[in-house]
Amino acid sequence: MTTTQSRLERRLAPRHTAYVVLGGVVAVLAAPVVWTLAGLATGLAVVVVGVAFVGLLLVVSEGLSRCHRARAEALLGVVVDAPGDPAEAGWRGWLARLGRATTWRALAYHAFVAPTLLAASAALVAFCWGGGLVLVTSPLWSRVSPEVVALPGGLLQGLGRIWASTAVGFGCLVLAPRVARWLAALDLAIMRPMLGETRGEQLSPRVTALEQTRAGVIDAADAERRRIERDLHDGAQQRLTSLALNLGMARSALTPEAAPETRRAIEEAHDEAKQALAELRGFVRGLHPAVLDERGLDAALSGIVARSPVPTSLRVLLTERPPRTLEAVAYFVVSEALTNVARHSGATSAAVRVTSDARRLVVEVSDDGHGGAATGGGSGLTGLTQRVASVDGTLAVSSPIGGPTVLRAEMPCGS
Repeated sequence: MTTTQSRLERRLAPRHTAYVVLGGVVAVLAAPVVWTLAGLATGLAVVVVGVAFVGLLLVVSEGLSRCHRARAEALLGVVVDAPGDPAEAGWRGWLARLGRATTWRALAYHAFVAPTLLAASAALVAFCWGGGLVLVTSPLWSRVSPEVVALPGGLLQGLGRIWASTAVGFGCLVLAPRVARWLAALDLAIMRPMLGETRGEQLSPRVTALEQTRAGVIDAADAERRRIERDLHDGAQQRLTSLALNLGMARSALTPEAAPETRRAIEEAHDEAKQALAELRGFVRGLHPAVLDERGLDAALSGIVARSPVPTSLRVLLTERPPRTLEAVAYFVVSEALTNVARHSGATSAAVRVTSDARRLVVEVSDDGHGGAATGGGSGLTGLTQRVASVDGTLAVSSPIGGPTVLRAEMPCGS
């Protein structure tokens, strides 16, 4: 231990001692009250007066909790955050308190932990300081008046030497600050989760806020994709269609006397325009297909299956229409999965099955290919896994060597 640490420990020794002793005094005085109220509330729970004792017990428990938290802050500078109050007022608020785990943890602390741990800690610290002082000064008291302190005198006679009693006394005084510090740390370690909020309870509002923020971001991104799809469909795609149509008309209007260079240029421009239009249509469908908003998931998936080069069966069983965000994720899962089937699996057939209930939406894509598909490692399935995870879903892939491959995505409908 460094010199600075020793000085800090000596400076805090009175605070640790006062913290432990005061806690023991409060616990010993409060325990009979808590036990009496708990017994009356339990015994009279069937009658109206029992409700009054329950309310009084909660009031006393909250008061004691504030007292112990104030003791920690005033003497040790440690702030124990109090649990948040219920949003409801009146009797609904009291019922909400009874249903919270923090209320029962606080009652358990005041009824069982404090009367045993704090009382024993206070007695031990008081013994170390008081017994140490008595033993250190016992030789003096034995000389002045042996009858004043019978116990130290007996101890001296038992040990046979004065210095042994003095050494034990010095040992108690040396250990007293450390014992007080250890017991204060033990009480704080127990008090924090029992009189305050646990780490999970503290993070719960933050998690809820983050879930709402994430849902807003996902919805905003989905809305932006739909806007881009509309702009491309109504703007660039229409102009490109008009250009391809005009080039086709010009190509048809060419006379046999037209120069070969002119004919070739118009034909190449027409072919490029048609290819660009096809690519743009595929890109627009990849952003967000309009049919998904207009006719739902079944119709959108039917279009994917119809365009798949691998013969694919489709079965959609939905109890109700899923949220738009889930529809979009399911659409892209099927689209990407069938693309992978066509490119990598060597399959001769595939099947798509989509089901839902009140709790979840399940998308399953299977094929009879050679297998070997796996998530991670930069594969296309990694992006699908992340996309499904964005709505709190899970993606599982079963693809043994030799096949078959089954991709299953489950997404909670409450996301």
